[in-house]
Amino acid sequence: MKNRLSRRLLLGLGFDCEDGHVRITKGKNFRLYGGSKKTHDVMQEKAIKFNEHLDKHRKTLENLSKKEFSDIAKKIGLEAPDGPKSK
Repeated sequence: MKNRLSRRLLLGLGFDCEDGHVRITKGKNFRLYGGSKKTHDVMQEKAIKFNEHLDKHRKTLENLSKKEFSDIAKKIGLEAPDGPKSK
């Protein structure tokens, strides 16, 4: 059994909720918390698309290189508007 503390996950945090509703979504490789309905829906869509890319290339988050992660993120629109911050 894998150590739960060493498991990799995509984490989505939304800070624009004004309706008081607490939104939490857990899925394969991801956890999403907060946000407005619109923001939370977008986070769900991106997380699912990310997983589809992993499955298509028979990869897991544990064996994904930083470059592969960045490439997938860019393809699905997760890259920051001014590009990646780390090298």
